[in-house]
Order: sequence, then C-alpha cells, then structure tokens
Amino acid sequence: MNAPAKTAISPTRVENFPEWYQQVIKAADLAENSDVRGCMIIKPWGWGIWENMQRQLDAMFKATGHVNAYFPLFIPLSFLEKEAEHVEGFAKECAVVTHHRLEEKDGKLVPAGELNEPLIVRPTSETIIGAAYARWVQSYRDLPLLINQWANVVRWEMRPRLFLRTAEFLWQEGHTAHETMEEAVAETDKMLGVYEKFAREHLALPVFTGEKSESERFPGAVSTLCIEAMVQDRKAIQAGTSHFLGQNFSRAAGIEFAARDGSQQFAWTTSWGVSTRLIGTLIMAHSDDDGLVLPPRVAPAQIVILPVLAKEESRAAVLEAAEKLAAQLRAQTAFGEPIRVEIDRRDAGGGVKNWEWIKKGVPLRVEIGPRDIEKGCVAVSRRDRGPKEKEFPSIGEFVSGAGPLLGSIQAGLLERATKFRDEHTRKIDSAEEFRAFFTAKNASQPEIHGGFALSHWDGTRETEEKIKDELKVTIRCVPRDGDAEPGICPFSGRPSARRVVFAKSY
Repeated sequence: MNAPAKTAISPTRVENFPEWYQQVIKAADLAENSDVRGCMIIKPWGWGIWENMQRQLDAMFKATGHVNAYFPLFIPLSFLEKEAEHVEGFAKECAVVTHHRLEEKDGKLVPAGELNEPLIVRPTSETIIGAAYARWVQSYRDLPLLINQWANVVRWEMRPRLFLRTAEFLWQEGHTAHETMEEAVAETDKMLGVYEKFAREHLALPVFTGEKSESERFPGAVSTLCIEAMVQDRKAIQAGTSHFLGQNFSRAAGIEFAARDGSQQFAWTTSWGVSTRLIGTLIMAHSDDDGLVLPPRVAPAQIVILPVLAKEESRAAVLEAAEKLAAQLRAQTAFGEPIRVEIDRRDAGGGVKNWEWIKKGVPLRVEIGPRDIEKGCVAVSRRDRGPKEKEFPSIGEFVSGAGPLLGSIQAGLLERATKFRDEHTRKIDSAEEFRAFFTAKNASQPEIHGGFALSHWDGTRETEEKIKDELKVTIRCVPRDGDAEPGICPFSGRPSARRVVFAKSY
C-alpha cells in the first residue's frame, strides 16, 4: 500500500476540519489570537486581503451612489432602549462602559468616575446613526440619505474563532433613509445584489440568496435578505445581510420629514453589511491541505517571483532579471488593475521559500535563475494545481499572458466551488432522509457530512425550532428566485409554499 501523500497542513480537512482551518491561518500568517480574549490581531498578509476586499467593495458602493462617513464607537444606553426588539436581540452580546477614569487604590488601578449613563460599545449602529439622521432629515428634499461606514464593532463572543466569530471584528455598515417604502425595499434588494456579485466575481464564492425566516431576522427589521455560502465541511456561512427596517427605527429615533403633500412622515430605512467573516469564508471554501488558496482578485500579491540565488557570482544578475520581470508584469493588467507582484529577495533556500508562498496562497509562483535567463524562460506554478506542477513559458509569453492566466485561475476557483456546492445540495422530501442527510455516518469524521437540503417548510416557528433542537440545522434562507414549488412539509405534514435552504452553519 502506498503511503499517504505528505501535506503542508496537518491535520487535513478530512481528519479534523476545525483544526485544519486554524492551521491554515497559522501557516499563511494571517492572524493570531490577542492578549484580549476573543479578539484577534490581523497580520499584514491577512490585512492585505481585507484591504483588497474593502477597496473593491467600496468602489461598488460608490458606483451605486453611496458615500462614506464615520459615527461614534459609543452608544448611549437610552438609544438602544428606544427600539425594544433591537436591544433584546443584542443585549447578551453588549460590552458596556460604566466609568471614565482609573485611580490607584492599594497599589492597583480601579475604575472611578461613574458615568451618568452607561455607554455601549457599538454592536451595530442603527440607533446612533438614526439620532444623526433625525437632525439631518427635515424635508423629503433631504432624502434619500445613502451613507456607509467602515468600522469595528463589538459583540461579546463566548466561543471565538479567528475571522468567523470574534468579540471585535471589522465590517462595513450601510445605513440609508428613504421617502417611500418602495425606494427602501429596492435599496435592500440592490445591496443584496452588490454582495452577491462581489461574492461570485471577486471571492469566487457561489451563494444562495434569499430572505431569512422570522426567527433568524435582524432584531428590529421587517425583513432580512442574505447570501449563504457553502464551505468544504458542507456547512453554511452567512456571508452578508441586507435589512429592510421599515419605519421601526425611524419612529424610535424620530427621523421625520415634511412630505410632498405637507404632512409629516417617518422615513423608511435600511441597513446592510459584510465583515471580516468573509476572510474566514474564503479560507474554508477554497483552501486545501497545503494551505491557503486565494482568488487572484483579492490576493495581496497575485504573482511572487522567486529568484534562484544558489551561487553568489550570479546573484546580482538574477536579482536584476527578477526586477525587470516584475516591472514588465506590473505594466500588465488583470481585472482592470495593474498586476500585483512581489519579489522574494530573502537569503533562504528555494524549497523553503516556495512552500511558504504555497501556504500563503499566492496564485502564481515564478522561479527565475541563471539557466532560465540563458534560455529566456521562467518556471511557473499555479496555486490551483499540485505543488510540483510547473510550466516553462518564455518570458515574453508569460508576461503577455499573465492577466488572462490570473483570470483563468479566478474562474476555475468559482467553477470548482460551484461544483462542490451543487454536489452537496439535495432536494429532500421525507423526514427520514432529512435526518440521515444531516447525521454523521463515520464517527471518526463527524464534520464531513450533510450539505444544503432543499426541503419544504410549513412556515411555522414551531417546526423550525423542532428541526433546530433535534439536528442543529437551521433555515439559511427562503430563496427569492421566483421558482416556487408547492409541496408538503416533511416534519408537520402541512402545506408548504416552496422549498427553503436548510443547513448546519457557523
């Protein structure tokens, strides 16, 4: 019997998916746990991924008419109390500031100067932004307000996991106010479309889109739309949400305006956001047992050049050739932008450097040494293929084809992720098959089972909670694609208007 192939990451995805995920983050040097429990340090390579996501999403927001602003980190407790359902939904996750200074007592610093009103470290900003909007909006002429902010938020997390669930995380939150319900509903749909496009075209993530059930809805919202991605242990990750808030928050905050007919009306509002959870989703969806695999559009470096510096006498000539190649590549474009290139000039072994960049997930690795210079070629390795696979194009051929090659890798990752999702998505019409689908068949691999079940649901919270309690399976979304298929709920025997997406989730 052949020995199993050695991998850079141990354990593998099949052996222990949660630990594999942590080891990919460590091997790629993306982030680490901080001295504050539940909070993370995002390291330069991880930050580079977030910077690209942020920059590209920001351009998409601005293309739809939104502008950026910034609102306070602290929210008075009384603001949250104005919207009862909202505060109930976030109460257990809130971090609270009660004092404003420290004093020394018995050799220790203790809080002093109790605040007249406690301040909440923002878990989300609907209430504090609503207070500002109430001042800014006086007439229908002041609408719509289309504002986004890039910020950090705090939601106290008892079981943290890097990027997926941390007490503090980074995100963007859009908050808009509109004259009519129709405009606000259209805004909610539009921003969900932006997220779906970004997930598919930039992150190579195929997603289901739809509406959350009432129990999964954002606290205080009339409706919540979402994108749901499948990762490689077949669980779902909620990758983005867009909320139609109706007039609930505008009534609480007093966002009132003089309408066209002279009457006073409350604005119709929305909010929408994605977070650094997208990085965790990307890792779990694309990476393999050798480390991170990055879609080229968001990779901090799309190509890394590895000069072969084995002999001191050829060192200067090889580095000069590497610099020239990098300049030629940076003059090319991929996805409408200059190609991002890095040269690894470190005095380290070629094998060591090669494996480090494999684990970091760089789409293309290019080796150039004295023999390559003589032949006028380079050795090119793609991260979406085996670590030992190489091609040897001429330098001119590689430079001119680098942009299309990166595009091919991007498209291939989406195709591969879509195939995986579709293979593990099944229509299920009986309770017995449903239970079997979500029950581990091999005790040594409890993580690898299930997927997305497209099943009927009678629309009641009672049935939804029964399934959740028994199997830890939730309704991820009620699809809005217009392809309704009436049937019978397998758990209650009652009529169902359409199939919904069930899955275990993070």
